[in-house]
Amino acid sequence: MKELFSNTFFAITCVATMVLFSACKENKQLSDSNTPTKNPIDLVFPQLDTENSRWFLFSSACRPFGMVNLSPDTQIDGAWGSGYRYKTDTIKGFSHIHGWQLSGLSVMPINLKEERGNEIFKDFYSPFSHENEKVSPGFHKVHLERYGIHAELTSTKRVGLHNYTFPKESRPAVLFNLNTPLGPCENRNGELNQINDHTLTGQLEMAPTHRRPKPFKLFYHISLSTKIESIQKDTITGNYVVFTDDEQKNVLMKVGLSYTSIENAKNNMIAELDHWDFNRVVEESKNEWNNMLGRIKVEGGTEKQQKRFYTDLWHALQGRRVISDVNGAYPDSTGDTFRVAQLPLDAKGMPMFNHYNSDSFWGAQWTLNTLWGLAYPDITEEFVNSLMQYYKDGGLIPRGPSGGNYTYVMTGASTTPFIVSAVQKNIVKNNLDSIYEALRKNHMPGGIMEKAGYEHNTSLGGGLGYYLEKGYVPYPIPEGKFGGHQDGASLTLEYAYQDWTLAQFAKKLQREEDYKIFMNRSQNYKNVFDAESSWMRPKNVDGQWKSDFDPYLYENGFNESNGSQATWFVPHDILGLAQLMGGKEKAVEKLNGQFKASEKQGFTSGTSHEVEMHPEYSRIPINYGNQPSINTAFVFNHLGRPDLTQYWSREIIDKVFSGLDPSTGYNGDEDQGLMGALSVLLKMGLFQMNGGTDSDPVYDLGSPLFDKISITLHPDYFPGDKFVIETINNGIDHKQLEQVAFNGKILDTMAIEHSSIVKGGRLTFKFK
Repeated sequence: MKELFSNTFFAITCVATMVLFSACKENKQLSDSNTPTKNPIDLVFPQLDTENSRWFLFSSACRPFGMVNLSPDTQIDGAWGSGYRYKTDTIKGFSHIHGWQLSGLSVMPINLKEERGNEIFKDFYSPFSHENEKVSPGFHKVHLERYGIHAELTSTKRVGLHNYTFPKESRPAVLFNLNTPLGPCENRNGELNQINDHTLTGQLEMAPTHRRPKPFKLFYHISLSTKIESIQKDTITGNYVVFTDDEQKNVLMKVGLSYTSIENAKNNMIAELDHWDFNRVVEESKNEWNNMLGRIKVEGGTEKQQKRFYTDLWHALQGRRVISDVNGAYPDSTGDTFRVAQLPLDAKGMPMFNHYNSDSFWGAQWTLNTLWGLAYPDITEEFVNSLMQYYKDGGLIPRGPSGGNYTYVMTGASTTPFIVSAVQKNIVKNNLDSIYEALRKNHMPGGIMEKAGYEHNTSLGGGLGYYLEKGYVPYPIPEGKFGGHQDGASLTLEYAYQDWTLAQFAKKLQREEDYKIFMNRSQNYKNVFDAESSWMRPKNVDGQWKSDFDPYLYENGFNESNGSQATWFVPHDILGLAQLMGGKEKAVEKLNGQFKASEKQGFTSGTSHEVEMHPEYSRIPINYGNQPSINTAFVFNHLGRPDLTQYWSREIIDKVFSGLDPSTGYNGDEDQGLMGALSVLLKMGLFQMNGGTDSDPVYDLGSPLFDKISITLHPDYFPGDKFVIETINNGIDHKQLEQVAFNGKILDTMAIEHSSIVKGGRLTFKFK
């Protein structure tokens, strides 16, 4: 790697900082004694990019990773383009679940001034205005103009809390829209039963989807603060209107959820919300979010930059959802029949971890691996334990579980780098041999690598047999199309990288034979590199290159990418890739040209709507709107040109991750916090090319955005108190570095090891 630094002596005085820790329930949240002028929660802008929302993008009345994610829905049909869509001015209900392939329990407070019979079940939506709306993490307030109702929402982890204020002249009621399309699911077979004057219970079923192959039930226990006067059921839709005491114009409603039973929904409510103090719950939610977001404190920059930073960090902490109850019961659909299973309990009878629903970890090697692994190791450990629980139940570690089952979303064994990174960072220390065996199974015939996207009934779409026999996955796969994402060149690159990460785990456990096997397999990426064109290029089953190959044509042998973008997906062997290209200088020239060309389009192919309207957008050489090429700015570090890493990473921040508006924000696919986490890392100047999977994981250094970034290190996992990143002479005209030092010692490469960071200290970037 080229020398970055001058010989100028650069002295740094390290100042010791005392840190006060306070533990919070379940997530062991940390807080700092030095409170900033504004709390992190006050800087979050939840409506970011909500004109382009997916079902699970927007959150409001939600705790970190909460089972309940309660918010208004303005669009309800479809996983894409549904949920809270900012430009739609009509609320169609408040629903409690906005998860990966999950939805459920939509309710709507209504004011029936006159008798309407069953017409109310067809016509109950209400317009609203953003002028009368207030949104922050853990809270949502809106005015339903049709009914004159003020609605406020908040939640605990498993209980939604509603506060409705009806006008003086009204007949208060709540409509339960149980049987309806809702996001990715068709909710059906909804039931609502009155238990007493204040209590309702019931269940509904989420029908199978293309991605989630089995039906999945939701159970609920509901308490109202006022008396239930009567219930009206629509015999056509099967939905209900619950009328409450006419004299009480303020109605509070608690909704406890569970995926296992009504009894456990009740237990969740008793454990988490045994009172009716709405403001107390809002305040507790704020405190929980502040503690989580406050593990990373930024100083300097503009207020807009700080708001975007904490909004992205908030995204990285709330996309994936708890599915287990407070007592550790959880739904298991991995077998032939559904069962209620039980998480292991500690000495006090409490679950040792939570169980989770999650979109794919495809791309997490460059995002969650690094962010969670440094600032949220407790979350990393929880997810590793949860993934292993799926293995114990169903025999495979999933890459994106939903409904207590496998979805086979995306491709490969994308959780391997995530788990190996946790092991290499000493976050996960126990049962390593068992974990290794579980990961190894996924990389062999019968494992998850064999299955391409959403391939529920066969094991042919992943092409693993060809990969093992020929050293590459052909395109097309001769047996035909069984799932999705069966683009052979991409599959080859992905498998090779994931094999390399598993080899590092094998080496740690001194499994020399396995180490050799997976290291040899990790070189298979070379089999889809075409030296003549200097691109990765698909081959057919006979070993012939794809004719008339266009490296800019989207999904032409590459999953959610084109050949130009995917060529750089060799995170475990950048120097080997450069050698194939004719050396580091030629590789730099090639990649730099791709960035220059992509800059004209803002480094993204745009939203799905934009690509639909302008298919030529997908021809962009580098795309920071989706995962396959988001490592590319830091490739320059490995090619001896850290100045280009600094330059292009800042340009990406400016053009992709600086907006703060409902109309923009991610310009592509924000998969449950992956792109939010990337934005945070870019602005901290930290990245891990191989996903943090080497023996002492290495952080590539970029160009931090802020004057000072302080990361509180978790005392249960790391020996240090605080890791501080500070900048000198930073600014819009000073993006190139002169030198970097750690604890006063000038670094000679743009990299630092995990073992150094977690001891605590100060990393200082001096700009030219």
